[in-house]
Amino acid sequence: MAKRNKILVPEARQGLDLLKAKVANTNDPQRAKYEIAEEQHVELNQGYNGNIKAKDAGKVGGQLGGNMVKELIKMGQEQLQQKQNDSK
Repeated sequence: MAKRNKILVPEARQGLDLLKAKVANTNDPQRAKYEIAEEQHVELNQGYNGNIKAKDAGKVGGQLGGNMVKELIKMGQEQLQQKQNDSK
């Protein structure tokens, strides 16, 4: 299966990593998926994890990605609100 989560703007990598760490409540973006897996009670190991069920992988990726999207929407709403307040 092709990897579809390619970042369209490579310069955004650092910001996305910071956001990933923020939503997972960790300082290290590389630890984010392990923190989410622990919360979801999914056994995720360093290295190869091809033996986990697709359902469990979806729990981890869906939770992490969903929380990132929610946070981006919240940030956008706050920026719009701030812009409206500044223009008054």
